[in-house]
Amino acid sequence: MKSCGPWSATTTSRQRSFPDERFAPPAVLRPDEEATEHEGDVLADPKSACETRTVRLYSGPAQGESPTRAHEAMNRPSWDQYFLKITKQVAERSTCLRRQVGAILVRDKRILATGYNGAPRGLKHCAEVGCLREQQNVPSGERHELCRGLHAEMNAFIQAANFGVSTEGATLYATDYPCSLCAKIAVNAGVRRIVTIGDYPDALAKEILGEAGITVDVISDDTIAG
Repeated sequence: MKSCGPWSATTTSRQRSFPDERFAPPAVLRPDEEATEHEGDVLADPKSACETRTVRLYSGPAQGESPTRAHEAMNRPSWDQYFLKITKQVAERSTCLRRQVGAILVRDKRILATGYNGAPRGLKHCAEVGCLREQQNVPSGERHELCRGLHAEMNAFIQAANFGVSTEGATLYATDYPCSLCAKIAVNAGVRRIVTIGDYPDALAKEILGEAGITVDVISDDTIAG
């Protein structure tokens, strides 16, 4: 069988030289180009298991075209926007009744682990048994131990540990500012930077992260919508 090249573009299965196809560079069109067959760029064999459609690959700005303008015309998200969009999707798996939170750990533009908040493995979800914090009227940002669930950041670090993945030097992306418990875990896990969308009422968390020298960047949700 004829194999797909490392940059062939398809809409279904892809055989590439990347260890994880989620991080393979996508094929993109320049704004003024149409989808056409282009010998040498893509596989156009209808009998191949890889081929469903063919496109020309964008090989850079045209002659005389500004690279900056070409990049802007493609409307590509920044790396922070890219990973925060993924983090928001991770949060959709949350089973928390109060706040759906997602977190991912990234190093060298590669996702190391993901996590969302919810009950421990094998236990009933809060949707089934109710929210302990609501039942006891615990304010947000206080008494973190009075909760059946684990935080998204905790689950991301646990997942990394389960699979033997080092988080030293990683960036933590989260939909909400980490609490003081997750902040302490992040410090000891070697996180160097945190990027978040929303705030969280926990002054101690901000104090811990500031003293540890961890950079925290808050990005408006409006800039990553879509």
